[in-house]
Amino acid sequence: MKIKDNFVLKKIAGSYVVVPVRSRAVDFSGIIKLTESGAFLWKQLEVGADREELIAKMLEEYEVDEATAAADIDRFLVKLSEADLIE
Repeated sequence: MKIKDNFVLKKIAGSYVVVPVRSRAVDFSGIIKLTESGAFLWKQLEVGADREELIAKMLEEYEVDEATAAADIDRFLVKLSEADLIE
């Protein structure tokens, strides 16, 4: 999986937001606010991490059990897919 082109993760006033740029700014109005863990996952997706890699990275970075990490990642990926942000 990978984040589609022309979306940029920014940290603004302590909050993580995803902003559409270039041609995406026309098709996708607004911004998306992410939690710290959401921003962490976003960065992994920028380099093409798959679901299993996301789970492994989450377990390395955060104190969470595998079942919780997998469920949270699945929800995150569904939301990104519904917003047409990943390919």
